Amino acid sequence: MKGKVLAERVYLDWNATTPLRAEARAAMIAAMDAVGNPSSVHAEGRVAKGLLETARAQVAAALGAEGADIVFTSGTTEAAALALAGRELSCSGVEHDAIRAWCAEDLSADGRGRVAVPDPARAALQIANSETGVVQELPEGLALSDLTQGFGKLPIAFNWLGCDMGLVSAHKLGGPKGVGALVLKRGLDVPARIRGGGQEMGRRAGTENLLGIVGFGAAAEAAAKELAAGAWEEVSRIRNILDSAIATEAKTTIIVGKAGARLPNTSCFVTPGWKGETQVMQMDLAGFAVSAGSACSSGKVRASQVLTSMGMDEAAASGALRVSLGPGVREDDVLRFAEAWLAKWRKFRDRAA
Repeated sequence: MKGKVLAERVYLDWNATTPLRAEARAAMIAAMDAVGNPSSVHAEGRVAKGLLETARAQVAAALGAEGADIVFTSGTTEAAALALAGRELSCSGVEHDAIRAWCAEDLSADGRGRVAVPDPARAALQIANSETGVVQELPEGLALSDLTQGFGKLPIAFNWLGCDMGLVSAHKLGGPKGVGALVLKRGLDVPARIRGGGQEMGRRAGTENLLGIVGFGAAAEAAAKELAAGAWEEVSRIRNILDSAIATEAKTTIIVGKAGARLPNTSCFVTPGWKGETQVMQMDLAGFAVSAGSACSSGKVRASQVLTSMGMDEAAASGALRVSLGPGVREDDVLRFAEAWLAKWRKFRDRAA
């Protein structure tokens, strides 16, 4: 019975983390036999070093960052700390907490979630928002962009974005958790925050997470091929079917960012008065994994920081639900989700009447 329940579940929280790709799993299993330390000069060390540098090249190629420096970290949060500590940059309230922790929050988002940046050289601006899916237009000369949600879903070429630094994470595109990278325009340097050895060009000491990095490289390469093959266009089509199924009946529910550019996989529904965490629990019991916002803000009973920064009042912002899809999600999956969600919505509507 337990196995049957698990088999019926549908995972619709791809912006929180993605299923591990077969390519990443295979690469990591193969790398387990590499016994050497990438910093050692003997044959075994050189083998490990070769795996490390192959992964670095794979990530750079997938990100359009050939010639830039890829500094591997434990994830986007550490990469943000490495990039931003000691700098005085501006950001808006729609940025991830890992960015807002280091920046002055003095830029404003409009009602569509778009952010104007008057001084790009002193600002950080994400390429896309994890909660709403809203995609930004990055200005030339931007100091830093959090590319985490866009990498693998949008055609990105770091070398053409015109920004100095970028942040990426493996587990958002089918790689393992616990590994990410800071991308630096060649010639730009950052002081190490973890000091010790000379790993990662002296910018991040400590023996590299070789298995995680190898998985990251394989996942990035596979993600780039998938994007080029048009897989995310199909995801967008299925997401639009979901939007229509919800909007057709739940006419008072707001689909955030629908009128502008969004990630191809993301729908953020706001139903004022119906708590997002309540919706998450009800959908979980119905067999669907969704979220009320960023996974890094889970457990915090409060209105979405992103939505309130866009001008939405707290009462409405507390009723947000995020559904995020991936290439493994079928049309039938989202239609079944919409049916289950609407059944709960009708009960909420009738109680509120």
